[in-house]
Amino acid sequence: MARRNKHSLDEIREMVLDAAETIIINEGYAALTARRIALEIGYTVGSIYMVFANMADLVMHISAGTVDDLTEQMCQVPHYAPEQHIADLARTYVVFASRNFNRWSMVFAKDAEPPEWYQEKIGQMFGLVEAQFAQLAPNHSAQQGKQAAQALWSGVHGICSLSLTRDLDPVALKDAEDAVVLLVKSFIGGWVAGLPSCTPGHADAASFGD
Repeated sequence: MARRNKHSLDEIREMVLDAAETIIINEGYAALTARRIALEIGYTVGSIYMVFANMADLVMHISAGTVDDLTEQMCQVPHYAPEQHIADLARTYVVFASRNFNRWSMVFAKDAEPPEWYQEKIGQMFGLVEAQFAQLAPNHSAQQGKQAAQALWSGVHGICSLSLTRDLDPVALKDAEDAVVLLVKSFIGGWVAGLPSCTPGHADAASFGD
């Protein structure tokens, strides 16, 4: 436990974030309270509200860190043909959600409208998928690709929500990965076929690796 009056506001802010995230990782969001955080860092509850507007603000910043970590991992996915790349992004999303289940579960569970800076982080993550749809249909509008990416990722997120638990066994995780790859393959095949016209040279939407 830290000693009071030995830290700057910036240091207290980081202590609050670290303590809150540890509680969430180990016990889940339901265990997170201002009193519990204060006990962990050795400061009063009022000290938390010196560095965060309220608990919702604190939770938003914790979730933002999770989004940053997820986006970083998705950025590291090797680039192949767009269809394969989207499938690999989906796999990465599932694996991250499984390994960081309590943190991931909070990302989209917001009681209030997320601030603009948070929405921008979500947009950066979706942008990785949207860029691949833009390659699939370079002669179509960016809005079409954006809508397709968001629709597909709603399905990927839904599979995670239905399939994942905190203590998921390897077989169940593999089943979830296979499910999102099947979803990606089916969605892209239907989306490309439904476009007004297909540009010659597009990769075959069925050309997925194992």
